Amino acid sequence: MGTDLVPEFGSDKVRNFTKHLLRDVQALERMLREGMIESGVRRFGCEQEMFLVDRQWRPAPVAVEVLERLKEHEPFTTELARFNLEMNLSPHVIEGRCFNALEAEIEQLLDLVRAAAAEEGAEVVLTGILPTLSKSDLSLDNITPKARYYALNEAMNKMRGGVYRLSIEGRDELQIEHDSVMLEACNTSCQVHLQVSAEEFANMYNIAQAVAAPIMAAAVNSPILFGKRLWAETRIALFQQSLDTRSSTLDLRDLAPRVRFGDAWVRDSVIEVLQRDISQFRVLLAEELDEDPFAVLDAGGVPKLQALQLYNSTVYRWNRPCYGISEGKPHLRIECRVLPSGPTVLDEVSNAVFWIGVVLGLAEEVEDISEELDFDDVKSNFLVAARHGLNAGFLWFDGDAVSAPELVLDRLLPTARRALTGRIAEEDIERYLGTVEERVKKRATGSAWTVRSLRRMKGQGTRGERLTALTAATVERQKTGRPVHEWALAELTEAGGWKPNFGRVEQYMTTHLFTVQEDELLELVAFLMYRKQIRHVPVEDDQHNLVGLVSYRQILRMVSQLDQDDRAAVPVKDVMEHKPITISPETTTQEAIDTMRVHRVSCLPVVRNHKLVGLISESDFMPIAYQLLQERLEEE
Repeated sequence: MGTDLVPEFGSDKVRNFTKHLLRDVQALERMLREGMIESGVRRFGCEQEMFLVDRQWRPAPVAVEVLERLKEHEPFTTELARFNLEMNLSPHVIEGRCFNALEAEIEQLLDLVRAAAAEEGAEVVLTGILPTLSKSDLSLDNITPKARYYALNEAMNKMRGGVYRLSIEGRDELQIEHDSVMLEACNTSCQVHLQVSAEEFANMYNIAQAVAAPIMAAAVNSPILFGKRLWAETRIALFQQSLDTRSSTLDLRDLAPRVRFGDAWVRDSVIEVLQRDISQFRVLLAEELDEDPFAVLDAGGVPKLQALQLYNSTVYRWNRPCYGISEGKPHLRIECRVLPSGPTVLDEVSNAVFWIGVVLGLAEEVEDISEELDFDDVKSNFLVAARHGLNAGFLWFDGDAVSAPELVLDRLLPTARRALTGRIAEEDIERYLGTVEERVKKRATGSAWTVRSLRRMKGQGTRGERLTALTAATVERQKTGRPVHEWALAELTEAGGWKPNFGRVEQYMTTHLFTVQEDELLELVAFLMYRKQIRHVPVEDDQHNLVGLVSYRQILRMVSQLDQDDRAAVPVKDVMEHKPITISPETTTQEAIDTMRVHRVSCLPVVRNHKLVGLISESDFMPIAYQLLQERLEEE
């Protein structure tokens, strides 16, 4: 990528890039007419994304350093955040033991990454969303220092014209604001590519759309974000909202999200999809290009279509059409982006085999899937699968209502087996499709394991400890290679004691707060303190800005100075501390303790941008004190 990627909308740079983009599409049309797109070869490929964590199981921003140690190995590359990495696997022809070769390649490359990461005090985690990730990890300090990522952030911010608002409801509810594109760094996936011919593209792409829901339902692995239990595959909602360029001021416009499933079946060719995107989404990144695709074609060559590929990389379809060149021949691929990273390499390869087998099988069984399914139902199925995983119900052929496990077990797995029989080794069909079958029979997806583990640890330790235990257990179980449906649930003891879980205030602060406003009666504060057995009540305004703090000592002082009639009319503002000492969520525990000592306070409100987000008090340090005392006594 060039160093000057962010265009001024309406500038000559955008117009020049758009000219190249349109010529690339026209050149691709010519290539389709002239039959230049490779056919008769069925390849697949894979992109593996991952998180890096430190020895406290928190995000480790050392990707650049790890890549430096891996510089002799081409498959590895950066991602948006310093705590993410990606590796691009070799393309394989679908034959023999190709999927076994893919599994072996991923494991071999992961071993290289783990060794390099260990030199930087880090470990690798395969998971859709890292449980220990916090909002403070998403500052621009952790953006990978490359022109493309800075450009993407600047372009998105310009187009968005305001803060990014994330709103997701599941078992819990998450409502946050953020100021950069770094929310996208919460996601990691295992993206699978399937090469298709130009003639079959439309039907194959439509089939990929139709089966996205059941395939994802069997593979969900991302139920937790910032400690909240949300969707079975929270990546879907998170990714769409984190890269949403639609302005919140245009609420009456029917604008399409840049991360999208789509709105209709494809009727003709890949050009239809590309033209639809170009008509709906402005150029986000642009660079100077010198390739004339028609001159390349006239000379008997194959154009790279660089403008089209750059533009296509900024439109995030869950099934994305891709153009590429392999062994000197141009080809088309469908990229499946719905599959999360993890829980294990075996699970990932099994998901890929299942997806490829179902797409190939339905292409043989169904002449035109758009005649069997209504697109609105397909899109609805996709969202239901993301929310509920294997607990979802779908509308399938002829309007038949079917549960996700029934559809996978009774219809799609047999279809995949038929399609792959004779193409790949029978032992691999049994290994990979058998893994999916057992996972679905046991309702034991990665998301199910995570939620069940949290349920088992309910009431134990702090929220931070439980999330740390999840991450530590995930890493240890991944190393065994056993698929997720065979995993034992995570236990709190795997969190590693108090040290990894009390580094920063946000790991253990109280977030379920009882608050009042300054004009309310002080008697309400006294009532809350008595009923809830709390010693401090924050005071906030209508916008949740912290304006004061009331302590039990202030209540006692008021009681001792006023008679009962006078106490009944006292507003909170007459007694509260108007400028309480505060800290941020990123404050270290040592800094918080020092602040309490210096200012002689027993409670600290936690604020971000003046808004109250949490509270810590001396009682929050008691678990640490107990453990430290026990450790010292045992030493003696």
